[in-house]
Amino acid sequence: MFKKILLAADGSDHSLRAAEKAAGIAKVIEHSKITLVHVVDETPIRSDVLGNGYPLQSLPEHRKEKLRPIEDLLKKHHLIYEMKAIFGEPGPSIVKAVNEGKWDLVVIGSRGLNPFQQMVLGSVSHKVAKRVKCPVMIVK
Repeated sequence: MFKKILLAADGSDHSLRAAEKAAGIAKVIEHSKITLVHVVDETPIRSDVLGNGYPLQSLPEHRKEKLRPIEDLLKKHHLIYEMKAIFGEPGPSIVKAVNEGKWDLVVIGSRGLNPFQQMVLGSVSHKVAKRVKCPVMIVK
């Protein structure tokens, strides 16, 4: 079943609703774990990209604030979770993270914070759904 869940989130309303769905799934599946992945689509300094992502605690405060409601939701439901940041273009970066890991489910909002990407259901969520090797739940 869905014991290892990747939740892609950017702090948008859609990603908060996606977090609610992921939490609902994780609550009913014993020993499930959610990994909240936040993609930073800005060029990082070299030391930031060493390794496979880094903890969100090292992000600037304004980025952490966007994700705080999602973290609060996961804590409220007493779920096992971790939070990671990865760098790059959101769609391909999420696809790479998912396909390199052994995920049972990806949960993602249908639209994000990027104004250009809000014009179409498409951009990030569509790329992820088309290219990952596990089930994807797109939340409106």
